[in-house]
Order: sequence, then C-alpha cells, then structure tokens
Amino acid sequence: MTNPFFEPSTLPYELPPFDDIKDEHYLPAFGKGFEEHLAELSAITGQDDAPTFDNTMVPLERSGQTLLRVARVFYNKSSSDSSDFTNDLEEQIAPRMAAHEDAIRLDSRLYGRIKTIHDQLESLEPSAEQRYLVERYFTEMTLAGAGLDDEQKEKLKEYNQKLSTLTTRFEKNLLADTNELAVVIDDVSDLDGLGAGEVSAAAEAAKERGLDGKYLVTLVLPTGHPYLSSLTRRDVREKIMAASRSRGIRGGEHDNRELVLEIAKLRAERARLLGFDTHAGYVTADETAKTPQAVADMLGRLAPPAARNARAEQKDLEDIAGHAIEPWDWAFYTEKVRQAKYDVDTAAMRPYFEAERVLQDGVFFAATKLYGITFAERPDLTAYHPDARVFEVSNEDGSPVGLFVYDLYTRDSKRGGAWMNELVGQNDLLEQPVVVVNNHNVPKPAAGEPTLLTYDEVNTLFHEFGHALHGLFARVTFPKFTGTSVFRDFVEFPSQVNEMWMLWPEVLANYAVHHETGEPMPQELVDKLHASEQFNEGFQTSEYLAAALLDQAWHSITADDAVTDVAGFEAKALAAVGLDNPAVPTRYSSTYFAHTFAGGYDAGYYSYIWSEVLDADTVEWFKDHGGLTRENGDRFRSKLLGVGGKMDALDAYRDFRGRDAVIEPLLKRRGLE
Repeated sequence: MTNPFFEPSTLPYELPPFDDIKDEHYLPAFGKGFEEHLAELSAITGQDDAPTFDNTMVPLERSGQTLLRVARVFYNKSSSDSSDFTNDLEEQIAPRMAAHEDAIRLDSRLYGRIKTIHDQLESLEPSAEQRYLVERYFTEMTLAGAGLDDEQKEKLKEYNQKLSTLTTRFEKNLLADTNELAVVIDDVSDLDGLGAGEVSAAAEAAKERGLDGKYLVTLVLPTGHPYLSSLTRRDVREKIMAASRSRGIRGGEHDNRELVLEIAKLRAERARLLGFDTHAGYVTADETAKTPQAVADMLGRLAPPAARNARAEQKDLEDIAGHAIEPWDWAFYTEKVRQAKYDVDTAAMRPYFEAERVLQDGVFFAATKLYGITFAERPDLTAYHPDARVFEVSNEDGSPVGLFVYDLYTRDSKRGGAWMNELVGQNDLLEQPVVVVNNHNVPKPAAGEPTLLTYDEVNTLFHEFGHALHGLFARVTFPKFTGTSVFRDFVEFPSQVNEMWMLWPEVLANYAVHHETGEPMPQELVDKLHASEQFNEGFQTSEYLAAALLDQAWHSITADDAVTDVAGFEAKALAAVGLDNPAVPTRYSSTYFAHTFAGGYDAGYYSYIWSEVLDADTVEWFKDHGGLTRENGDRFRSKLLGVGGKMDALDAYRDFRGRDAVIEPLLKRRGLE
C-alpha cells in the first residue's frame, strides 16, 4: 500500500491528494511521522560538533514533515468533516501527540544546543529572522519546561497527555450534544418570521436526519442563534435558547462539567510546576499582553461602561415589548427597536446578501482592489468534502500566491463556529507554497434555492478571509513563522481589519444587489445602518466580555483552589465584574466554551478585543490615507500580512503605523467613551 502522506503531494501547491487519502492511511502515517521526527532530532542532538545555526536550527526546521502533513489534513478533517472514525482516532492520537511534543520541547540536549546558540547571538551576527528564530525556540522551550529536572519533566508529561485527552473529549462531547439538541419543529407556522431560504434550510436539515415533513433548527456555537432575531413565536425562541444553554449540563456521557473542573485544575497544577501562580500567568507570559494584570486592567476598563450601556438598551427593549426581557427576547426586540429608532431592518438586507455574490463581488473584489490579487476556481482540484471549493490566488503579474479552500455550509460532521486553518505552509527553506482553508456554518438550503446570508454571516466571511489573507501573504524563510504563526493575542488583528471592507461604499455597491431583481441595496438603508452602528454595542460588548472574563477566571485559579460547582463558579465570576445581567448571557457558557476548553484560546479569549485595539487604530489609518487603494493595501501587506511570524508582532505594527496603537478609536467604536 502506498501511503499518500509519506511523500509531499505532487498536486499543484502541494494540495493534499484527498482522492487518494483513506481512513486506513492516517494511523500508519502518524506512526511513521512520530518515529521519523524523533530520529531527525536525535541526529541533531547526537552530533559531536559544537552547536551552530546551520547544524542545529536549520535541520530542526526541516524536521517532522511527514507528521506535519498528516496532522494538518487529519485535524482539518476532524473539525470540518468528522466521523466515528476520526473521533476515535483523535482520542487515540491526542496523548501520543502530546507525548511527542513533550519529547521535543523537553529534550535537554536540544535545549542545551539552542541555549548555546542563544547565548552567542551577539557574536554570530545572524540575520533578523535567524535571530528571532533562535529567540522564539529558546523562550518557548524555557516556558515549556525544558529546564526542569527529570522528575519534574515526567510529571509535566503526565499533565500534558492527560490534558490533551480531556480537551479532545470535551470537543467530542460538545459536537455530539450540539447535534442531539437541534430543535425539531413540527409545524412550519412555528417558524413564522424566517425567510424562505431559512425555512428551506431547516426542512433540508430535517430531511438529512430522516425527519421528512419536519423542520430542524441546528445550533450554532455561541449562546445566541441567528434565528432569534426573526422568529415571532416567543415559545419557539425560548426553546432554541434553552437547547443552546443546556449543552454539556444534561448528565450522561456528553456532560462536560467534570471535564471543565478537571481541565482547569490540571492547568493550574501544571502552571505551578512551570513556576507560575496560575495558568493565565503562564499563557500571557508569551503573548503581547505579558501579564494577567494587563488583561484584567483592559477588560476592567471596558466592562462597567458596557454593562451600563446594556442596561440602557434593555430599558428600550422592555418599553417596546411591554414585558421583562428574557435572553431569548433580546435579539427579536433589538430588531424592533432598531427599526423604531433608526428604521433599520437587518432582515431586509438578506435578499441583497446572496452568498456567491458576497464571496466573488465582495470579499474577493475588496482583496483585488487592495492587493491586486485575482481568484480562479479550480474544479479540477478536489478538496476534502464535496461542498469545499478550491480557488487559485494569483498576484497582478500572474505570479502564484497560493490556494484558498472555501467550505461554506454547516453539517452534522462539522464543529460549530467559523475558522481558518492551513493545509500547506509557505516557507523558503523547504520551497513550500501555501494552501489555506476557511470554514463556515451557514445552513444549506434545498437544491435550487439561493443561499441568503445574514448581516452577521457576511461579516464573518470578511473576517475569516482576513485570516486567509494573512496565511496566503506571509513570506518567510523558516516553517516556524509560516502564515498566522503569531502571538495569539495578535492573530485576530488582520482578520478584524478586513471586516471594514464589508460596508465600504465601493465594495458594498459591488456585491449588495437583490438576488432576484438585481437592484442595488438602497443607499437609504445603508445610511441608516451607519447611523445605528453603535446600537446594541452594550449587549455585544457585554456578552463578549463576560466570556473573556470567564475564561480569565477559570485560569486564574491556583493549584490549591478547590472548585466543585461549574455553575456556581461561573455565576460568581460574572457577578464580580458586574456582567451578571440575566438578560445578557455570556457568549459561551463554560460547558460549551470550545475556545477555552478545546480550541487553544485558554486564558486567551481576551485576544479578540485586545487585537481590536490595533484593528480600530488601523481602520483610522486607512480612512485617513484614502481607504481602499493599492498603495494602502501594499503597505499593509508588506509590513504586516507578509511578515508572518518572523518578527515581533508589535514591532511589525509600529513599522506599519509609525507608533504604538491607542485605545481611543476602540472606545469610540463601541460607544464606551
């Protein structure tokens, strides 16, 4: 049997050969990948020659390619098109992957060689990228525990392997519970308020589960649901909200409460072993924030005015509703107040947001205007699922940029939310190109029906494509710095900046046309939308900050703290910061907070608003310099997107902006002055 993972792909841009990849290929490829990588590292550490950049750092960066190929494809598959096979294999592989990573990060011989090079940097006169590579490896290995004694390392490995198993189980439970809790609707009249496309999508989702004649409302990852703003039946809205909030707390095999407690406890214990009081301290030490106190200071500055604004908004909602506002009422009456105060009906925008037009004439158009790049669909190239499409991206002169894989629709096998990941990472050392993926979770209507997006879904398309551009544009020498390999509290910055083009007049006029009549979106509607930009920001900021502060609370416990009640801990944490308004639930409750308990944002969910400081400051720069121009795009591409991870993120920002970011544009944007 020829295993397609054993050699680099021969397809354009080294796109993985998905037609040839079978389930039986993954485990042997992981096995060979682990073995091969350790042998390559042993060759580095076993040599007698004194450590140099060329005999240590270069082969280190060349190592592990088989493992990287299979891991990228497998983890993309397990998140976007999972199955019983991928779920079982992921649980099996998780502890092995953790052990393998520890074998590298905790290798005292490798650490010793890197430390020697690090200590001699001044005399070696390396290039800026070489210097930063050494500094990053030394810092990361030091923080990972490479300097611990053997007994401490064994304990650390135990923590890491157990945590990898628990976080994998958390995500598996969440996907299963999310699918089980999808709301079945018997009578189409219960969906009053939804558009024809949404009703069609609900009917199609029910049909796929063998529920012909019924309608299925599948859940999204956050607490809220897009349909809550439109459904007129209050009891149906309540039913959807109740299903969303009950994920992971119903008892049985998919209950995540014990996992939350165990994960938080183990992270705290591991942090103490590594010399930190808390997991938050351990995480932020290697982010731009540097300390949990810096995070707390910023979030604490934002929470009181956000809560105040949310209470004022709630009063407006109650005035128009004539009754107390419950969580399932907020989105519905928000649209009523938006219409009453600003005469804005976001549901009326959906006919102008046909998905293909948004992609081609909105997202791609803006990128072409800014960066000169073009997109050509490649139906000859097969992706990992029939719904996933492949586009070739080229520069204005025809030179290649990379491949972009676009996977729009939700399915039971796909985890919730939207995200970008990498299948091939550009680097000059191995002469590798780049392939990136955007995943979304838009309900798929029946064949022949148009896919009409909500306002938020359009925003998400622009956001995730900002990540894709970051991955596509980065040009680096070393694999470690490929694409979006930057500090976690910086990675959301480029994607948030890309959101600005959604409503930019030239871009909006190009894509926002009625899917039936071809008429452009009325300018009056756009003007009213701009006038209402700060509307509901109290709610939006509060529900986000609640999640960010909840994440910080779980990871601010010490190894000696005894937490036994998930709901009680959550309630206390939110009350402590004044974000315990029952009408404004946290965006993610602990048992379905995938970002922090399974998705790599542990003690880092603050990153979105931390990055938004840079984003808001950058939007001001674009506006001051003429907006959507090639000159501006080329500057942003060369000084930020194209840098990847090869220099300190804030140094790259200063190079672009000419100074550090200031917070005032963010406060103004969110109405928090």
